[in-house]
Amino acid sequence: MYAAHLTAAAAKAATAVAAAAPAGPAPVPGPGFLSPTGVEIAFVLVGLATLGAALVTVTTKQLVHAALWLVVALGGIAVEYLLLTAEFIAWVQVLIYLGSVVVLLLFGLMLTKAPIGRSPDADSGNRWVALGVAGAAGAALVWVVADAFRTTWIDLDGPAQGSTKVSGEILFQHWVLPFEALSVLLLAALIGAIVLSRRSTPAEEAADAADAAARTGTEKGQS
Repeated sequence: MYAAHLTAAAAKAATAVAAAAPAGPAPVPGPGFLSPTGVEIAFVLVGLATLGAALVTVTTKQLVHAALWLVVALGGIAVEYLLLTAEFIAWVQVLIYLGSVVVLLLFGLMLTKAPIGRSPDADSGNRWVALGVAGAAGAALVWVVADAFRTTWIDLDGPAQGSTKVSGEILFQHWVLPFEALSVLLLAALIGAIVLSRRSTPAEEAADAADAAARTGTEKGQS
């Protein structure tokens, strides 16, 4: 009997100690929409600057200025990748798009003898149609991304999401065909620029014909 009472008393004491023990750390609430961090504020500001550069790219009438503003837009996207802790993707953006694609566009402008100053031909009459299509595409893209990542938060203190290993596996397992298609598209653009640069305008053809006739007349006079 005495042992039973002793066991019951020990059980009550253990229960009391467990009840008095402090509970575990309270769960830390996730970041709220109305309390952005410094990284989120920088992300929004860089995004606005990138959007402004993109708008100037498609609205300016000077082709060279459009290419230079495209550099600013692509550089802003690289900064966004850095803020998302995807350093590898950011440097790929700089090396490939800023270092290759923009140079390819500038070579295309030079090979096609594009005007350096304002070009009235750069203004299309389908501006409002293009604006509507671009707005619809942008709204659809924002809706898809927001719906897919509505409850997803990036842990800036966790492991890097844009590492070389992860990016390489995703690129060469799921995006091989689009990657190769983009390469073929850039090659076709360069070939098209070379073909256009070798094509003579009617004024140049008339000048060449006049020079050929003058040389023929000179040769006949000398003979």
